[in-house]
Amino acid sequence: RIVGVDMNYEDIKVGDKASVSKIFTSEDVFTFAEVSTDVNPIHLDEEYAKNSLFGKRIIHGMLTASLISAAIGTKLPGENTLYLSQTLKFTHPVYIGDHCVAEVEVISKRDDKKILTLKTTVTTNNGETEVVVGEAIVKKM
Repeated sequence: RIVGVDMNYEDIKVGDKASVSKIFTSEDVFTFAEVSTDVNPIHLDEEYAKNSLFGKRIIHGMLTASLISAAIGTKLPGENTLYLSQTLKFTHPVYIGDHCVAEVEVISKRDDKKILTLKTTVTTNNGETEVVVGEAIVKKM
């Protein structure tokens, strides 16, 4: 079941999913570098990046992963959710202009504490390439 609105804990079911998407721009990368202070030239300098393993600039992994937070905070479980933990594995680079989709899926519930465990993924290339995988634990307030 795909959901897309803020829900009460009791209405959330194992298997529920929600997603958000974004195409990251060069401006997004520069803004994130400024806010985070991560000014690694692989993200900011085209000439530097040409000589890297990737051959061109890549998006910060944490910027890409921030889409997971957006899905959790705005879709599932939505408002009044406390992030308790998040694991992340970065499996593929993301380039400026890539269309990224972050999806969260409820994989377990702990009713006594209103805690949810979510499978978290970010994909590109119309879902063909997983670029970030992990698991989040959240509490619905």
